[in-house]
Amino acid sequence: MQIFKYVGLSLLASSLLLGASDLSNKATKAGLKAIPADETVLSKLIDPNKTISAEKVELGKKLYFEPRLSKSGIISCNTCHNLGMGGVDGVAAAVGHKWTANPHHLNSPTVYNAVFFAAQFWDGRSPHLEDQAQGPMQAGPEMAAPKSLVEERVNSMPAYVAEFKKAYGNDVKIDFETITSTIGIFERTLVTPSRFDDFLNGQKDALTDAEKEGLNTFIDKGCTTCHSGIALGGSMQPFGITAKYKHENVGDFKGDKNKMVKAPTLRNITETAPYYHNGAIWDLADAVKEMGRIQLGLALTDDEVAKIVTFLGALEGRKPEIAYPQLPKSTATTPKPDFN
Repeated sequence: MQIFKYVGLSLLASSLLLGASDLSNKATKAGLKAIPADETVLSKLIDPNKTISAEKVELGKKLYFEPRLSKSGIISCNTCHNLGMGGVDGVAAAVGHKWTANPHHLNSPTVYNAVFFAAQFWDGRSPHLEDQAQGPMQAGPEMAAPKSLVEERVNSMPAYVAEFKKAYGNDVKIDFETITSTIGIFERTLVTPSRFDDFLNGQKDALTDAEKEGLNTFIDKGCTTCHSGIALGGSMQPFGITAKYKHENVGDFKGDKNKMVKAPTLRNITETAPYYHNGAIWDLADAVKEMGRIQLGLALTDDEVAKIVTFLGALEGRKPEIAYPQLPKSTATTPKPDFN
């Protein structure tokens, strides 16, 4: 009897392992991709043009946390994309210069894993991170800093000039484009592999049985139609396919010229409330149910929603360790803060 007991347990374990393999294959066929475990493969993916270096990343990190890149001198990239809070600010509409809420009531998307997005901004107007970094810095309701002011502030600090030369060579032109692209280079490193990635990369016990069931439900209900790829989102998609979003009148954003909206990444989604482009839904289960209604034409049951939410918890990633940098001191020639 004891022999049969062990044989039975062995067969059960094999069955579970086969089930995990089948689910992993099903996820791959549905368009889901893992963050590569191999650092060489990952490096080629996040840095196809070979722009990343240790010096540029460190300099980009300082600029990311640098409030003097804003007109007021108190708003940095990290203000709205807080790396200690899932890469967001935790408010419905981003707040910028002169305590101005985003005039379109747009929510700050996470910067984590943004390197995997096909497009940046909710309307997809920017193709990559280096380009994206230029927008908020100049936007009146955000950092409100003209290009010339950003350049003057950075060039007024000898320590920054020395770091740019170290990163790019003595002939570097420290202009607005170089400053913002250096921030983008740092942002390329903000990748957060999760247990979901471990599962797709072959670690079959990385997910609990409940999370595997949630993943299976996520696929079967059609969520991968928009939330696929490495980012589980990040591409432009039609919005409100089968019904109108119940909070569509919060803000005036209607998408790009084709009424397409960038599907947000689901990575670290449990850390990035409130949800949707206008931050109108705070509860993740409510957000999932609404998505099923307006995108898939499904009235998801509470049980189905709970299973999907359980899976989404497995997308909480391992964040890179980032120490808050000591920034160069201002000089007599550094333009003063301007609150007008």
